[in-house]
Amino acid sequence: MRSRPITPADLTAEQRRIYDDMRPVVEADFPEIKAVRQDGALTGPWTALLQWPQYGSATWELAKALSLSPALPADVREVAILVTGTRFQAAYEIWAHTLVAERRGIPEGKVAAITAGQRPADLTADEGAAYDLTVALLAGGGVPDVTYARAVDRFGETATAELIFLVGLYCLVSVTLNGFDIEIPT
Repeated sequence: MRSRPITPADLTAEQRRIYDDMRPVVEADFPEIKAVRQDGALTGPWTALLQWPQYGSATWELAKALSLSPALPADVREVAILVTGTRFQAAYEIWAHTLVAERRGIPEGKVAAITAGQRPADLTADEGAAYDLTVALLAGGGVPDVTYARAVDRFGETATAELIFLVGLYCLVSVTLNGFDIEIPT
């Protein structure tokens, strides 16, 4: 691991400001991954955001903007996040969001197919639109008009924009997890 958890006592003033904003949201949104250690240090991608607050602060603000009042349904968000984490082979991301998907009622077989790089046959229309747009975004180049139009038809323009920014955020999160070798907790 190249980024280490920082206990609250060891945080700088800038880190503390981010930590105080981050901790309650992380605890509420990700209870299944136990992202707060007994000593109060955050684990997972949040270690890197705190260690380098000059970058982590902006990343955290985007994450909050996309999570505190989402326009997209939870299952649609998780499909996009799992597709993105899988594309980057971000082990922590896949592990954490498999647990989140389970809590949100996404069937295990659907999650297993996505994390194996396959398009599940039983996606709902909304999940399918999100899956296809996410795959198109991650392929590089432009998104086909039909794929974009299908997302707008299913979600509207604002929620489609949310989906695009969500995929961008989780590209950043996945690269951060991989770059700093953030491990799955044991």
